[in-house]
Amino acid sequence: MIDVSGLTKLYEQPDGTMLRALDNVDLHIERGEVVSIIGSSGSGKSTLLRTLNMLERPTGGQILIDGEDITDPDYPQHRLHQRMGMVFQQFCLFQHLTVLGNVSLAPQLVLGINRQEAEARAMEMLEKVNLAEKAHTMPASLSGGQQQRTAIARCLAMKPDIILFDEPLSALDPAMVGEVQGVIRLLAKEGMTMLIVTHKMRFAHDVATRTLFLNHGRIVEDGTPEQIFNHPANAETEAFVRRIQSLVFDITSRRFDFYDMMSQIHLFCIRFDIAEKMNTISHVVEEMLLLLSKYNSPVRIEVNHSELDRATSVVILHRGETVSPLERDDVDELAVMIIRGMSKNIQTEATPEGTKLTFEM
Repeated sequence: MIDVSGLTKLYEQPDGTMLRALDNVDLHIERGEVVSIIGSSGSGKSTLLRTLNMLERPTGGQILIDGEDITDPDYPQHRLHQRMGMVFQQFCLFQHLTVLGNVSLAPQLVLGINRQEAEARAMEMLEKVNLAEKAHTMPASLSGGQQQRTAIARCLAMKPDIILFDEPLSALDPAMVGEVQGVIRLLAKEGMTMLIVTHKMRFAHDVATRTLFLNHGRIVEDGTPEQIFNHPANAETEAFVRRIQSLVFDITSRRFDFYDMMSQIHLFCIRFDIAEKMNTISHVVEEMLLLLSKYNSPVRIEVNHSELDRATSVVILHRGETVSPLERDDVDELAVMIIRGMSKNIQTEATPEGTKLTFEM
């Protein structure tokens, strides 16, 4: 369905050098495939999507859709935008139009259908994304998840063959992510051809039939989600999918900003969609600091989270100490009971730097 050959995109930088955002990319997408595209920031993921629908004209290469060369300067852009829709990270809704107005506008302007038919089609798409009751609501009154579902309905109203999603979950609160994921999964089951740029590894694994890992504008690895996430063949891919997100605090004085630390922990949990673990992590950290407050030894606290398997842990290094604070004779037994009750598992390790405790959440 989509055949990409030699796709290249260069940008001139302020110092006059050229940044190679896409580097001779070759790609074939079959009809009905759901392709998740992963990689670090600046790897070329969004640039690939934007060149596929000609929001960015490539510097070189060719893109064919069912044999039609959309990189041909004479190719009609309205035909491309009929066939290929795009959903952005920011919802890009017209704030002066209702939900129905947003979804029905493009079919009227681009496809030339009358208002009655366009609104009937829009209502059908709003039903699909479970937003029919919001048809006459203004976008400002919607939650982030509802606005993104409206954007998806707007895309569907054009009845495209292909939908490109550029970080569709990034601007959403954790509570809203599930409702947008549900719509994308529904479209996948219906056989819609989709390319999805996302930084959410579990979603990229679960929703796709195929995964691409990009780095420095190149497709480093291309395979099934099972291959890419569980058995990557490339060292770059393995390092990326196995990466652990960490938040680290070194406490060397009683005058450290406890409230700032807790705020950063809360933001970390929200960013990586582990808000359900926020209270547990906070309580374990707080109780451990209370236990350690009677000693004057420096403490390092780490909150670690794996995006792929969603394993989360709190690591506390009590520097210079050889005995676990949970096992001292003068320990507060109620505090220890609370900490053990909130942790799935606790591992204690003697290190040259001190006693390290790992609390699995």
